[in-house]
This record gives sequence, C-alpha cells and structure tokens, in this order.
Amino acid sequence: MKSHRYIPMTAQNEADMLAVIGASSVEELFKDIPASVRYEGTMPMSGMLDEYALTRHLSILAGRNADTDRYTSFLGAGIYDHHVPSVINHVISRSEFYTAYTPYQPEISQGELQAIFEFQSYICELTGMAVANASMYDGATALAEAASLAASATRRNKIVAFSTIHPESRAVVRSYARGLNLEVVEVAYGDGVTDISALADVLDNDTAAVLVQSPNFFGGIEGIRAAAELAHEHGALLVVSTNPISLGLLEAPGKLGADIVVGDAQPLGISMSLGGPTCGFFAVSQAQMRRMPGRIVGQTTDRNGKRGFVLTLQTREQHIRRDKATSNICSNQALLALCASVYLSVMGKQGMVDVSGLNVQKAHYAATTIAAVKGCTLAFAAPFFNEFVIRLPEGASASAVNSKLLEKGIIGGYDLGLSYPELSGHMLFAVTEKRTKAEIDQLAIELEASL
Repeated sequence: MKSHRYIPMTAQNEADMLAVIGASSVEELFKDIPASVRYEGTMPMSGMLDEYALTRHLSILAGRNADTDRYTSFLGAGIYDHHVPSVINHVISRSEFYTAYTPYQPEISQGELQAIFEFQSYICELTGMAVANASMYDGATALAEAASLAASATRRNKIVAFSTIHPESRAVVRSYARGLNLEVVEVAYGDGVTDISALADVLDNDTAAVLVQSPNFFGGIEGIRAAAELAHEHGALLVVSTNPISLGLLEAPGKLGADIVVGDAQPLGISMSLGGPTCGFFAVSQAQMRRMPGRIVGQTTDRNGKRGFVLTLQTREQHIRRDKATSNICSNQALLALCASVYLSVMGKQGMVDVSGLNVQKAHYAATTIAAVKGCTLAFAAPFFNEFVIRLPEGASASAVNSKLLEKGIIGGYDLGLSYPELSGHMLFAVTEKRTKAEIDQLAIELEASL
C-alpha cells in the first residue's frame, strides 16, 4: 500500500476502524449473514490493470456501442439524434456552471440564477404559458407531477391519459397515481391519434386532468384545442406534453387552451448520452403558479436598483414549510437546462422555425421513400412531425430487420410490438435535421434487402 499514496485505505486504517467497532476482523462484520448465501472464493474478474491498460480496455468496451458517430440513426421514441452546436459544450464546461449544484445562497449565485431565469423565459416563449420552473428531472416525471398538480388543484382523483403518450411516461404517471390514490383511465387511439369522441365518453365530474402528448409517441399531431374544450367543460385541466423542437412550427399549446405544458428538453442541444440524463420542463398558467413543483427563479432589484435574481415562491420539502410542499421534487437539472438555454439563444426564433421545418420535410420524404419499399406501407394517415410508423410486410420481424440494418451501419426504428402488442410488425422511424437524403435513400435500400 505504501507505493499508492492516494489510496486512503491502508492495513493500519483497517485495524484502527475494527478496533473502534470492536470486531476482530472484517469477516466478523458479516457473521450475521448465513454462510450458505455468501460468495466463496474469488470473483471471476480480470487481474489488476495499470492506468494505460485500463483506459485501453474501457475504450474497447465503449467501442462495442453503436454510437451515432459511426452509425446512422433513425431511432427516436423519446431520445433523438439532433445536432448539438459546439458552443454548448464550451459554455457548460466552464467550472462555474459545471460544478454548481444548487443556488442555496442566491447572493453569490447570480450567474447560475440568471441562467435558470433565462431557461424559464425561453420555455414560456415556446409553450405560450405564463410561468415556467427551473426544470424537472425529465419529461416523464414532469408529466406525472402535472397530473399530481391537477388532482390537488381540482380536488378530484381521476386522470384521463391518451394511450398515444410515451409508454414509459404513462408508466411513471401510474406509479405516481398509486401513491396518491388516483385512478388512471386511458383513451384508445384510432388512426395514429386519439379519437376525441372516445375522450368525451370517459370524461366526468371526477376528472382532474386530461393528459395529451402532441406530437404523440407515433409522431402524430393530436387535437389539443378540441381536447381542451372537452376537459374544461367538465372542470378538468388539460396537460400537454410536447416536443420543444416542434414548437418552431406548431402553435404553442398555451394558445390552444393548455393549463399545464410539460416535456423533455433533450432535443434542445442535449446529447443522447446512451439514454440520459435529460431535462424536463414544466410551465403553467398564472392560476396554477403557486402549485408548481420544484423551484422558480425570479428577477428583482437590490437596494441600489441593480437587477438581481432570487429563488421565489418556495414551498419545497426541505425548507421550513414542508407541510405545505407542493412536491418532493427538491432539485433541478441546472446544467442541462443551461444546454437548452444556449441552444435556444444560438438558434434564435428563425433558427427554431428552420430546424423544425427540416424535421418535418425530411421525415415526410423518408416516409414516402420507405412506404415505396415493396410490402411496406405507412400505418397511419394522421399528420405527423418527425416520427412515423411503417407497417412491415406480413410475417416480417422488426427485431430481425433491425439486426440486419445494424450490420449495414444503420440504427433502425423502434419495434412498436414491444409497447403495443397490436402493432407487432410495425416500426417507428425518427428523422431529424441531421439525416441527409443519401442516408434516407440508403435506409430504404437496406430495408428492402433485409425483408
């Protein structure tokens, strides 16, 4: 151990700790665990490696991943291969942002607070809502927190959720609902979107909220205004989960009647990172501002009239008003919210329109091209954003098709049979602004060859 000065555990350290505990050996510490369930012998692991050998070994392991630097990805379903402007990593790598945890002392955290305030402002602009919080853990928990807020605000216990919401988000909503004694009722979909008449059939005076995702899990554009009118007729709140990139073209949900707008900010300059972490956003109407979970940064002036930023309207569980806490969410994704803020500031209004338009145009070209492959058809006729569903030929396996595509350097679409048994043999393809015409054409060629 003497040759490794930075390893804090020495034989003497061990002996000293055992003496304080009153144990004669480490073995004695585990005597309460039956010998029959304890592992005997040496774990089947490789031997000790030096720094260079370990780094090389880990690089080889990482190289087994099908990353988007070497593969062309058409996989979306919640995490998307969008362009991440290089300036984002330069900004978030600055130590004052990269190492900051949470601004508990606002007087010395003005830079971090201002960054969060800018994020909130951008989200309000995008969603058409009055107030946004400092961010949530991800889009799924944001949706579940919205359902919780609605139940508290209306004092009702029934949540109506569209079945076209991301399956994992619906699962999180159900998990929250169990703890809060809420009933969750799902509305079936029709031609890739929810049938509004089916929504009307399940609404009643016990309904606290209607949960909608648009663009939905299939990429389809839902009828938000119609859903809002029905929800409000029954005294319920409308919660809309949305892809922020789509709001470069689509009308803001707040202008269509939404009471709460949530979503995942991953498309806004946050790398996929093998599935996370991401950053959720949460925006509400003025009426629901004090019920919003998490933290809010407000803008004010000091005694000298200088602009400053503070945490405001705090009723979170680790503060003194825990009995009035709106949620047990006690933090936010500040660094990833900063990614989104930098992305939106770099893109600007026209940039958001342009990137949204590219997603629509390229996705529709891809849908037309793939649907022309023998035996393949576009499953739904509903308008869509940058994802669409393809029905494979009878008997074709989406899993087998994806395996063959991967051999050709293409990450294929999501196998919808995994989440919707009735859609076995269907694939969900995502096309972002990064995909080129040549890549889309090559996908169609390789898809036909793999069938």
